[in-house]
Amino acid sequence: MNTLVLVLISVAILAGGYLFYGRWLCRQWGVGENSGATPAHTMEDGVDYVPAKAPVLMGHHFSSIAGAGPITGPIGAAMFGWLPVTLWVLVGGIFFGGVHDFGALFASIRHNGQSIGEVISANMSRRAKRLFLIFAYLTLLLVVAAFASIVASTFGAKYTDAGALDMAASASNASVAMVSLLFILIAIVFGFCVYRRNTSMTVSTILGIVAIIAIMAIGMNFHPIYLSTNTWMIIVGIYIAIASVAPVWILLQPRDYLSSFLLYAMLFVAFVGVVGAHPNINPELFPAFAGFAVDNGNGIQYLFPILFTTVACGAISGFHSLVSSGTTSKQLDKETDAKPIAYGGMLLECVLAILTLCAIAYARETGHTAGATDIFAGGIAAMVAAIPGLAGLENILYTLLILTYSAFCLTSLDTATRLARFMFQEFWLEPGQTAKDVTDGYKKLLVNPYFATAVTVVIGILLGMTGYSKIWGLFGSANQLLAGLGLLAVAAWLGNIGRNNKMFLFPMAFMMVVTICSLAITVKNQLGIISAGGADWGPYAQTILAVLLIILAVLLVMEGIHTLFGSKKKHA
Repeated sequence: MNTLVLVLISVAILAGGYLFYGRWLCRQWGVGENSGATPAHTMEDGVDYVPAKAPVLMGHHFSSIAGAGPITGPIGAAMFGWLPVTLWVLVGGIFFGGVHDFGALFASIRHNGQSIGEVISANMSRRAKRLFLIFAYLTLLLVVAAFASIVASTFGAKYTDAGALDMAASASNASVAMVSLLFILIAIVFGFCVYRRNTSMTVSTILGIVAIIAIMAIGMNFHPIYLSTNTWMIIVGIYIAIASVAPVWILLQPRDYLSSFLLYAMLFVAFVGVVGAHPNINPELFPAFAGFAVDNGNGIQYLFPILFTTVACGAISGFHSLVSSGTTSKQLDKETDAKPIAYGGMLLECVLAILTLCAIAYARETGHTAGATDIFAGGIAAMVAAIPGLAGLENILYTLLILTYSAFCLTSLDTATRLARFMFQEFWLEPGQTAKDVTDGYKKLLVNPYFATAVTVVIGILLGMTGYSKIWGLFGSANQLLAGLGLLAVAAWLGNIGRNNKMFLFPMAFMMVVTICSLAITVKNQLGIISAGGADWGPYAQTILAVLLIILAVLLVMEGIHTLFGSKKKHA
């Protein structure tokens, strides 16, 4: 298979899905029929509820849901061959992930911009809401811990065996740290200019892009900050605590909007590489299909359910529903913006996943196999360098792609922190309440955004500095359980208001089966490790948590079945 043919066919299919299936979804759900203002206007508070122009919000949404996910997922699932991954990305993106993200955003804006937890409360039960919020909050704590650790290790200096600073080995990390810090600074300036000085968006965007290029050049040549990983963990914790409660117009919106141009540039460079070099996929190095059971050196791995929990971002990811209903819905200017931002953003992520497959194929040809960053950056840079006259760009592009790849971990991190803060606050609220409605008692403290942020950041950073990796293996299953529950929540709401929800039923059932099967395999594997003797607390924790997640899934599915097929409707 030629990589260019693969990309063109995939883009054509995804474009058709957006134009035809996306339009059909709008008609079925009544998107745009509500002439009233969105929650960003009716509940505007200058902090979380702030209307954003569609391109700005698209930047926030796309940067938050994408991150490194559409790259690491296909790389992890490549052991099964490029064809299964491609089919799952295309089918999953159009009929699973796009529906999931779009539905979550639409449901949230019809529920005052509140999270999927509130949608569950209004359309299923308060108990179901609390179960979901506990699960979602714990999952987000794991995300905060993991991404804080990744960011800190990406920034952290390296030391010799004698404990001395190794300047040469630390230079790359120091560059990434410098670029990231400068990026935060230009985002604040951008937000101030656009929202407080009413500077033209076009002028601000051009200057912002020029500033991005400038800070990358500065960071690659001037990076004087060399701090240990643990020190960076503390600094990152302080940063995300501030970012979680800061008004979205001063940091979240502008930073993610500007970050999106890095993503777009990465997509453009990858597309140029595929078009210019258009290498064939070597079937000996990267077969179309490697089998339903593959030995990857760590035991036998089964295509079902592993493919569907490994390729999440790029097909369907539960984290997306938290972003759609957590931050994006609070900034949506017009209801009709929901389709291009949520459904379109998901399909654009699918394009990145397909380009990643092309990068994997060429990386195996050129020997770039040292981890996900090397595979993606090395494969893309080598393809561009194969174009006549562009050979000298390989090292520069490789460095820039790694810088871009690393930058998105920080983007996902502070979005996850804000989302976790929302979840913590909503847990204590009664149906229909907002934090402003609680004026006394202990709940006033619990719904306070600063208190909720402090709890989240302290737990997340401590977990990141200790043992999150011992339970990280559960994240894929937990994330896809979130996806199944998100589909269930929106289906319940649409059914209650008399709208067509049948497009949710099969994806929901499939993701629940995938999740439960994956968790059952986890329990089996961890019990095997325990029975062999000498296990630390990790396998015990994974076993207990996996069993609890299975119980949670069953309980919420039962609640959902009662809502979906019961005779009594809530008419939310």
